[in-house]
Amino acid sequence: MNVLEAPDYWLARLVFQRALAAIYVIAFLVAARQFAPLLGERGLLPVPDFVRAVPFRSAPSLFHFRYSDRLLAVVSWGGVALAATALVGLPDAWPIPLTMLLWTVLWALYLSIVNVGQTFYSFGWETLLLETGFLAIFLGPAWTPPPLTLVWLIRWLLFRVEFGAGLIKIRGDSCWRDLTCLYYHHETQPMPGPLSWYFHHLPKPLHRAEVLGNHFAQLIVPFFLFLPQPIATVAGLVILITQSWLLLSGNFSWLNVLTMTLAVASLSDAALGSVLPLARPALVAEPWHEWLVLGVTVVIVLLSYRPARNLLSRHQLMNSSFDPLHLVNTYGAFGSITKERYEVVIEGTAEPVLMPGTAWREYEFKAKPGDVRRRPPQYAPYHLRLDWLVWFAAMSSPMYHEWFVPFVVKLLKADPSTLRLLRTDPFEGARPRFVRATLYLYRFTTPRERRESRAWWVRSRVDEYMRPVALRMERAA
Repeated sequence: MNVLEAPDYWLARLVFQRALAAIYVIAFLVAARQFAPLLGERGLLPVPDFVRAVPFRSAPSLFHFRYSDRLLAVVSWGGVALAATALVGLPDAWPIPLTMLLWTVLWALYLSIVNVGQTFYSFGWETLLLETGFLAIFLGPAWTPPPLTLVWLIRWLLFRVEFGAGLIKIRGDSCWRDLTCLYYHHETQPMPGPLSWYFHHLPKPLHRAEVLGNHFAQLIVPFFLFLPQPIATVAGLVILITQSWLLLSGNFSWLNVLTMTLAVASLSDAALGSVLPLARPALVAEPWHEWLVLGVTVVIVLLSYRPARNLLSRHQLMNSSFDPLHLVNTYGAFGSITKERYEVVIEGTAEPVLMPGTAWREYEFKAKPGDVRRRPPQYAPYHLRLDWLVWFAAMSSPMYHEWFVPFVVKLLKADPSTLRLLRTDPFEGARPRFVRATLYLYRFTTPRERRESRAWWVRSRVDEYMRPVALRMERAA
């Protein structure tokens, strides 16, 4: 057997490619449905303005050459179609150059979206998808032996994701060190899910055990990924279990699912075969492909110097890239935990004159807390970009969030594409005369409060977040 081949990971590669293709489908679907109102020609942060200010070399994207909402739709739906092609396994029988072309186009199209996505695409799972997608280009179709060095590079990526997240916690908030962070986190996380209320009300000793288990999974287990089988498989299974726990406890886009996909690369075919008893075909290696993979491996190893140094730094960066192609990045999440949950509630009124008794009606977002009686919904691995940004907005003045005022203007104009990003429009397509934003403190109800009121949340008004505003022409009228 060639030392560059890893035939014992044939099934792992198959599962990895299918799972990655499914995540690409979701990512491009999110772009197809949300990109234009957020970043399109008439969006909150228009791409044409961005590409005029930022050179191509700093943010490579095909949209530097031309942007239109129609082209964005072609890119997004084209990405969905290509990813679906990989998901159903059509490339398994293709020649290597053709499979590489498919995965390259997926990566390049998504890179083009992320690099002009500004704050709406500033999440760590965007670069994680790009880095994973780049490695997938060279994995080869089902009739070839999996490249051994790529198996190790995928594990190296998983190591950086897990170990980086563990280090940023230990170095960050003291509650990770005294094991109390989960007293708060299930309640204050960006997007609680249907089970978050129940997770929050687990006994405190179990919360402490959760944190301890997290430290074990992120600071110790990743080192076992590089040991022989079956130890590497056990390490991968631990990560799969802990990520499944996180998937159940909140909405973190495709971060958990993608991390689980990476963990598959540590599972041997002997382990996976007990669940997926698929017959492996005869494998044929192409020498030129092996040399190409070897060259790519050298490049990734060299580019890994700065991310590796970052892991050892006392000033560790979280979710950062060192090159505009996002080939090797740093990862981490929740280095600090918010102890209280603040929410921006946006309201409008159709009344022409504001009075102390003015009736205000709330805009309801798809998933972020609003109506206290509405159970937090499950959206992950789908990503609601506006809802996430509103969670960040509550932490500081609207002037620090360049998209917020344009968003309010869109509400005042009753812009249809913007309103489709919301769950409900209290004015049913009509224009409000005024819009305001109020800051509220939210907390989960206690079990007794939940039984008595049927509410999931209790909220109290904190302060005015943005005073009532109207369109200038309407004020003049």
